[in-house]
Amino acid sequence: MHPIVECMEKNSRLVVGLMSGTSADGVDAALCRITGHGTASKIEQLGFAFQPFTGEIRREILRLASGNSACAADFCKMNFLLGELYVQAVEALCTETGIRAEQIDLIGSHGQTFWHIPLPETYLGHGFRSTFQLGEGSVLAQRFGCPVVSDFRVRDVAAGGLGAPLVPYSEFLIYRSETECVALQNIGGIGNITCLLPACRLEDVFAFDTGPGNMVMDAVYTELTGGEKTFDEGGAYAAGGRVHEKLLETLMQDPYLAQKPPKTTGREYYGSDFVKKVMDYARRENISGQDLMATVTDYTAQTIRYSVEHYFPRKPDKLIIGGGGSMNKTLVQAIANALPQCRVLTNEDLGYDSNAKEAVAFAVLANETIFAGCNNVPTVTGAKNPVVMGKISL
Repeated sequence: MHPIVECMEKNSRLVVGLMSGTSADGVDAALCRITGHGTASKIEQLGFAFQPFTGEIRREILRLASGNSACAADFCKMNFLLGELYVQAVEALCTETGIRAEQIDLIGSHGQTFWHIPLPETYLGHGFRSTFQLGEGSVLAQRFGCPVVSDFRVRDVAAGGLGAPLVPYSEFLIYRSETECVALQNIGGIGNITCLLPACRLEDVFAFDTGPGNMVMDAVYTELTGGEKTFDEGGAYAAGGRVHEKLLETLMQDPYLAQKPPKTTGREYYGSDFVKKVMDYARRENISGQDLMATVTDYTAQTIRYSVEHYFPRKPDKLIIGGGGSMNKTLVQAIANALPQCRVLTNEDLGYDSNAKEAVAFAVLANETIFAGCNNVPTVTGAKNPVVMGKISL
């Protein structure tokens, strides 16, 4: 039987979702049982594993993603290295959940973004958008012998979309409410927010990137610790500082914030050049390390407040925080302080897993792909039409 037909004909499927985000800290792997497809899908998370990148690999990913000079051979090798690392993440997930590799029906892998050009640019006399993710799906297909769906973003970009955010499709399936306006704020390297109005349809959903999530905070903390630490665990260091209002005011003049949705951003914007300006400002103004961390932490919170106040059609009844940033207690409290009329919760408060959220999303998107179901949300990405995202490796 054709492997895709065999997968489709099962009442439910064991699907693995993989995500390695702009923080470049490792691979999130989620095991889901998915029944059905389309808006009638039922999703149950069965397990989660995180496979960290070594410091050497993370540094190389960030070097290649910096936009500085690199050779084609580096990207060629990184593509297959990431494929191997994704295999290790799935194997760790199998160990964690007790399932055998041959029980996996389907794998969905986002890949690692190395460059993202969401708006048209002219190149050799031609104008177009483009995006570039690596992590060879064929390596996963060879190891596990099941269909693998990867490289999702390019199809939305080809349809004139921004290629991001992509998680709103799964958020609609999991979090939609008949009576409440629900906001979902994911905080990875970049922050992105989704608005689900009461009793909304898929075509009513809108979402966009709010600005930096952990990216600026992590880079600043890495600088402050001389590279010994790459993130402020729990926001403990920031909690001991005070927000420098003048620096925060300067940061809030960031032109990206005033750009109307649909919009998306990434390391190309909030990477090393942006952080250098922040560090230079702090040195000129003699801002202490803790006050600087308190300020860039609050900056992420204030970008979320700005997004809700300026771009939501109504105030959300609740805002649910997911992603690694939900583990930063100082950041979560800053968001709650910034949105006092909104119930601010984490996925854990609702019985979900913040760390697994994006990986679960790519399991869901892969499930749609094999059914030839459109899995982008044009009202979110600005694509000209709904499309089936993902390339299939058998």
